Amino acid sequence: MTVSAVEKEVLPPESVVFYREAVRALREAGPPFLIGGAYALAHYTGIVRHTRDFDIFVRPEDAQATLDVLASMGWRTEMTFSHWLGKAFHGQDYCDVIFSSGNGVARVDDLWFEHAVEGQVLEQPMLLIPAEEMIWSKGYVCERERYDGADINHLIRSRGPQLDWRRLLDRFGTHWRVLLSHLILYGFVFPGEQDKIPAWVMRELLQRVEDELQEPPPAEKLCLGTLLSRSQYIREIEQWGYADGRRLPEKFMSRRDIRPWDEAGREAAG
Repeated sequence: MTVSAVEKEVLPPESVVFYREAVRALREAGPPFLIGGAYALAHYTGIVRHTRDFDIFVRPEDAQATLDVLASMGWRTEMTFSHWLGKAFHGQDYCDVIFSSGNGVARVDDLWFEHAVEGQVLEQPMLLIPAEEMIWSKGYVCERERYDGADINHLIRSRGPQLDWRRLLDRFGTHWRVLLSHLILYGFVFPGEQDKIPAWVMRELLQRVEDELQEPPPAEKLCLGTLLSRSQYIREIEQWGYADGRRLPEKFMSRRDIRPWDEAGREAAG
C-alpha cells in the first residue's frame, strides 16, 4: 500500500482540503517552505501515522510572513512560542509553522533548503526536510511524555547508507554525545544492521569520549539536560544552582522564551 493510499484511508476529507489549501496559499504568496513531521517520516521510512497537524518548516525571518499568509485565508493564527513555533487553526486541524526546535538549537537555516528532498505529500509534489536535519532536531526530544529515539532508529535503518554523516556530525557539533547516545541505542535495537552506521563515525565519536577522559572535567556547574527536556531538569536550575544549558554558552533561548516554554512543559508532564 502506498503512502498516498494510506493517507486517503486515515485523513478526514476536511483535513486534506485544509492542508492542500494551506500549501496552495503559501506557494502563491508565501516565503519558501518545507514539509516535515509525519509526512517526511513516511517518505523516509514507510511508517505512516496520522496526526491532526501539518508541519511546515520555514526560516525564522519568514515565520510571521508565513502566518500572515495563512491568516489571510480566514484561519486563526498565533505565534505560540516566539523562539520556534507558530500555528494556524481550522476546526480540529492545525498547521505548525516551525522555524527552530523547542530548545532553540535546531534553527531552520539555508542548509535545510539546500538539502531538501522531493517527495509526494497528499498526492502533490513537495519539498521535504532533509533526513539529517530531522535526526538533528529529533535527537533532543527526550521528555517524559515524548521521546523521539524510535523515529531516529527508523531513519537510520531506512536511510543510513544515504545519510550525509559528516554534515550530521557538524549539526550536532559540541553536542556530539547526544548523537552518540542514539547511535549506541540503534545498535541495541537493530544488532544485525549496525553497518547502516559507517564504522568511521562510531570510531570518531568513541575517540572523542576517550580524549575527554584524559582531560579534567569542566569547572562550571552546568546542566545541559534542559536541552533535552524542558521539565525534568528544572530542579537543578531553580534549586541546586546549575547554569541552564539553554543560556550558556551559546544562549539558544532568552529568559523571556524560557519562561512560557517551561510552564507548558510542566503542564504536559502533569
